[in-house]
Amino acid sequence: MKIYYDDDANIKIIQNLNVTIVGYGSQGHAHANNLKDSGVNVTVALRENSSSWKKAEEAGLKVKNVPESVKEADLVMILAPDEFQASIYEKHIKPNLKKDAVLAFAHGFNIHFKKIIPGDGNSVIMIAPKGPGHTVRSTYKKGGGVPSLIAVFNDSIINKDYSAKDVALSYARANGGTKAGVLETSFKEETETDLFGEQAVLCGGMTALIKAGYETLVEAGYSPEMAYFECLHETKLITDLIQEGGIANMHYSISNTAEFGDYKSGPKIITEDTKKAMKEILSEIQSGNFANEFLDDCRQSNDGSGGPVMKSNRKSTKNHPIEKVGKELRSKMKFLNTEKLVDKEKN
Repeated sequence: MKIYYDDDANIKIIQNLNVTIVGYGSQGHAHANNLKDSGVNVTVALRENSSSWKKAEEAGLKVKNVPESVKEADLVMILAPDEFQASIYEKHIKPNLKKDAVLAFAHGFNIHFKKIIPGDGNSVIMIAPKGPGHTVRSTYKKGGGVPSLIAVFNDSIINKDYSAKDVALSYARANGGTKAGVLETSFKEETETDLFGEQAVLCGGMTALIKAGYETLVEAGYSPEMAYFECLHETKLITDLIQEGGIANMHYSISNTAEFGDYKSGPKIITEDTKKAMKEILSEIQSGNFANEFLDDCRQSNDGSGGPVMKSNRKSTKNHPIEKVGKELRSKMKFLNTEKLVDKEKN
C-alpha cells in the first residue's frame, strides 16, 4: 500500500480554494487552525448562538453562520458531531452548496450508512486524521502531524488540472497529515474499522479493562491509590512504548517479570470468548444496527448531550471511584497541567 508524504501533495490546490469548516469541536478547531496556519482561506461555520463562536474568533478565524459560509465555499468540511450532520446538511448545506463544490468529511459514518445522500455534481472526499482533534492540533504546532486516511466517494471535478484525490491530499498536507503519512482507503473501510477499534479496543475495551482491574485490586483490600496507578496511570507509559516501536519494543523496555506475566496472563483475559464478542461487535457495526441505535438515542436530545443511554453511562462513569481518586492524584501532578491537550475554554 502506498503511503503519501509532503512531496506527494500539492498544497497550492487547497490554498486556492475557499474552505468552510462546519463545527468547532475537537476536530473542527484543529482543522480550522491548522489550515489557517498553512495559508488556507478558512471560514468556520456555526449556528448564530453557538458557544464556540467566541472561541473561533479569539483564535483569529473568520466565523459566519452555516448558510452564508457554505454559499462562498469551494470546499465544505463537515465536522459537526455525527448525530447532527444529516440534519445540518439537509437544512443548511444542501440548499446553499455550489453545484461543483467539494463536500468533505473526517469520518465516513453518514455517507457510508446513507444518512447523507450528496448531489451528483459534488465531489465527496474524506480526510480522516487517526487521532483526537486536540492531538491533531498539538502535533501540528510542534511541526509534526497525525497519520491520516483519505478516500474518494465521488469525483465530479471537471476542467481542472487536479482530481478529487489531489484535493484530499492537499487538504491532508495543510492539516499536517502528510508529515506522518497518508493512506488511501474507502468510506466503508474507514467507517467500519474506526467504529470497531473505538468500541472493542481503544475506548470500550480499554476503559472496561481499566475499571475491572481497579475494582479487582480494591475488592482484594489494596488501596485505591495503588490500584489507580497500576491500572490507569501507567497505561499511557505502556501505550507510548507500543506506539513508538510496536509491541516487541514495549516488551524490550519493560522488565522480564512484566514480560513473562504478559505472555502468561494476557491470554486468560483476552480469550476465545472475547474474540467471539469482538466479532459480534463488528457484525453489529457492519449491519448498520449500531449506527441506528446510536442515532435513535441521540435523537432524544437536540442539545448534543446525548439520549438516555449516553447520559446514564456518562453519569455512571463520572461516579466511578476510580474517577474520584484519579482526580485527587492528578491534582498533585503539576506537570500534567502545564500544557493540556484539552482546554475547554479554548478548544
